[in-house]
Amino acid sequence: METPHIRPRTTHPSRRTLLAFMGAAAVAGPLLATQSAGASQLSTVVSAGGLDDPAKKEIAMQIVCSAENSSLEWKKQYRYCEDIDDGRGYTAGIIGFCSGTGDMLDLVELYTQRKPGNILAKYLPALRRVDGSDSHDGLDPNFKPDWERAADTDAEFRKAQNDERDRVYFNPSVKQGKADGIGTLGQFCYYDAIVMHGNGGDSTSFNNIRKRALRSAKTPAQGGDEVTYLNAFLDARVWAMKQEEAHEDTSRVDTAQRVFLKKRNLNLDPPLDWKVYGDPFHIG
Repeated sequence: METPHIRPRTTHPSRRTLLAFMGAAAVAGPLLATQSAGASQLSTVVSAGGLDDPAKKEIAMQIVCSAENSSLEWKKQYRYCEDIDDGRGYTAGIIGFCSGTGDMLDLVELYTQRKPGNILAKYLPALRRVDGSDSHDGLDPNFKPDWERAADTDAEFRKAQNDERDRVYFNPSVKQGKADGIGTLGQFCYYDAIVMHGNGGDSTSFNNIRKRALRSAKTPAQGGDEVTYLNAFLDARVWAMKQEEAHEDTSRVDTAQRVFLKKRNLNLDPPLDWKVYGDPFHIG
């Protein structure tokens, strides 16, 4: 696999842990309705009619991949594993699971629950130790090649990545978007924000970005105008990104999501043309 051109990650370690995500349930409203952590529930599909339509979900994965990996070929990212020196240890897989932020640990625990004795199971003690840090203690030198081997040879590992992406990031963002009365584009704006910022309790988490937007605009479910609300949400998202130096390039919002919004393409219908970090992308 050609090594993708990785951009700086934009997720503070505390924002990516499942515990922080679930801990915000009391204040996050419809987004964080209680979900079973059982393996049988991990691939629950939210109702059709928005970003969860299979064709729209494919578009969402391609757009996120354009920002995360400078590519539209998101299915090649199952095997991706690299330390990009952002303080989060290894970043890997289709959504950037990180060894320092808890979601990689959750993924490998799920994979091991489903397939005991898999090639990554032996790293669980190390992943628990390094959680919250950028350490590779107990992971080097073979974690990266073993991750790649699991992704290349085991469909169960790829499915586990899909299921954790859906449970922690995709399904909650679509659910909240539908509760707010926003369409496919708006649901994508939510999804991209959760991927980047997580949903912990800090001021730049998804939940607090949404709260910031609500100070100046109502959701359609509250009787507001959808375009006005989404502009307010993207304004709040840009503010959150600019709180850290590594986030100063906001092109994944400015020359991607806002392009679609200005065209009032609320259904995220192709053809789609956008840029991220100056690189052009097209979906026909």
